[in-house]
Amino acid sequence: MKTTLSAALAASTLLSSAAVADGHAITEFRIGILGGENAQDRMNSYSCLQDYAAEALGVEVKLFAPADYNGVIQGLLGGTIDMAWLGASSYAATYLQNPEAVEPVLVKQNVDGSIGYHSIGFARADSGITSLDDMQNRVFGFGDPNSTSGYLIPSIEIPEKTGATMESGDYFGEVKFTGGHEQTIVAVFNGDIDGGVTWADGQGNWEDGYNSGALRKAVDAGLVDMNELVQIWQSKVIPEGPVVLRQSLPDDVKATMTALVDGLYEADPDCAYGVAAGETLGFLPVTHETYISVIEARRAKIGG
Repeated sequence: MKTTLSAALAASTLLSSAAVADGHAITEFRIGILGGENAQDRMNSYSCLQDYAAEALGVEVKLFAPADYNGVIQGLLGGTIDMAWLGASSYAATYLQNPEAVEPVLVKQNVDGSIGYHSIGFARADSGITSLDDMQNRVFGFGDPNSTSGYLIPSIEIPEKTGATMESGDYFGEVKFTGGHEQTIVAVFNGDIDGGVTWADGQGNWEDGYNSGALRKAVDAGLVDMNELVQIWQSKVIPEGPVVLRQSLPDDVKATMTALVDGLYEADPDCAYGVAAGETLGFLPVTHETYISVIEARRAKIGG
């Protein structure tokens, strides 16, 4: 470990007593983790961030890995979760229910400096499926209704290509929600469903699961051999989702946590790898304006 995050924060002149601000204090800090892999793996990936945050804030830091995306969304809305890395659609869902609930502060940066990723359609290599054309009358899996790459974007772009709806029996024989990205990947790999969608940066090598994303995490966990899978579809570029903080948190707490995550890649690349789901250049500042198009797409497709 090259340095500690507390040292990085001290160097940036932020207060180490950031848990107290505006005349009131926080007694704990709660980080929500979106679905994408099993709960224990999610907790393990964030344990280093948990330790750094506890050191920087001087309070207990708890991790929450709800069973679905909506658990994190509702936690942010209800004030039981203080921070999370959301997908763009999950941020849109949160914003549409309460524009004052959270504020986006950072976004993951790919190894080429971009901040986009793709929804990736895939199937088993031995299935004979090589494109969406081959998926007609087959079983297609989606992760979560609140996932950007696992539902929202495919539900818009795939019908544009097929000329059919996403209803079971229209184009696809059956449309299934698997419960998350890892579940979709494993279901396709095991042959339980014919194809599915997940997220990846689309950079690097397919056999590695690309540089970052759910496929990379599945490869790292030993769940799949990418040589047994084939890509059958790729979405247009999607803006990477934001790290958000509850707006009502004390300003010093928000500043400390923003600086901590922003400096994570330089201070502890291994920790950043786990938090960011693969190879990155760390995080960059981001604002609400980056997500306006996704918010409007969600409003039109799903509603709040």
